[in-house]
Amino acid sequence: MPSSRPELKAPPEFFYNEEEARKYTTSSRIIEIQAKLTERALELLALPDDGIPRVLLDIGCGSGLSGETLSENGHHWIGLDISQSMLDVALEREVEGDLLLADMGQGLGLRPGVVDGAISISAVQWLCNADKASNEPRLRLKAFFGSLYRCLTRGARAVLQLYPENEAQLEMITTSAMRSGFAGGVVVDFPHSTRAKKYFLVLTCGPPSLSTALPKAKGEEGESCSDDDSSDEENHTVTISDRHRPRKKMKVNKKGKGREWVLKKKEQMRRKGHSLPPDTKYTARKRKSRF
Repeated sequence: MPSSRPELKAPPEFFYNEEEARKYTTSSRIIEIQAKLTERALELLALPDDGIPRVLLDIGCGSGLSGETLSENGHHWIGLDISQSMLDVALEREVEGDLLLADMGQGLGLRPGVVDGAISISAVQWLCNADKASNEPRLRLKAFFGSLYRCLTRGARAVLQLYPENEAQLEMITTSAMRSGFAGGVVVDFPHSTRAKKYFLVLTCGPPSLSTALPKAKGEEGESCSDDDSSDEENHTVTISDRHRPRKKMKVNKKGKGREWVLKKKEQMRRKGHSLPPDTKYTARKRKSRF
């Protein structure tokens, strides 16, 4: 049975052709889902409730369905997508955001610190597909998260809703985000539901702090999941804020470099004609820390 996942059928710029873009945009089901996911992403973005419009980045904006929700909430937005057909439909619909034709796997190409937050609805998993000989998922993820980190203001959040194919793919995405400097983790809404389960990668631009604590996930009835409901087998919230880049292992000589080793080396150097200080009782003796 062929897979229903669109990212396994063709690269996004080819899959979302003119016919598919129009069909996507006119589907009442898709419109409803996009609106709900965008509202949830805005909630997780946790923008200050001060009435000031923010400049937000919509990654994989498509025909502007998610951007409409951003506009309805009073924010300015920049939409980025790889599909020319999707952006053409967005222009026909006269969406309020600025539109960019770009491949997020090549980097976002924005100036440092120009956006106050970023969202992405059902797009980031496309970076994990090696649908071309030149596409290496880890390099594309590195370029994406590195450029996303740079264009965000310090302390800003990015909320990326995605459909990971498996746990390994989700781990690859979160690890790439962590290595780019982000703090945060994965929030899983409706974790016990097969159809309603939704993954949100909630990232904060900057080092871990009290302000980077992850929000609660939604439960089966829409309420927040409490810590008491979580189990070791299935965590509702997976944090990576307390993880750090692995340091390179230092080469350690298990045998050590004691007196015998030093005397042997000095003798070898003398045979080669080098002039060395004479051996004494202090040779190879460890100095005190206050020497």
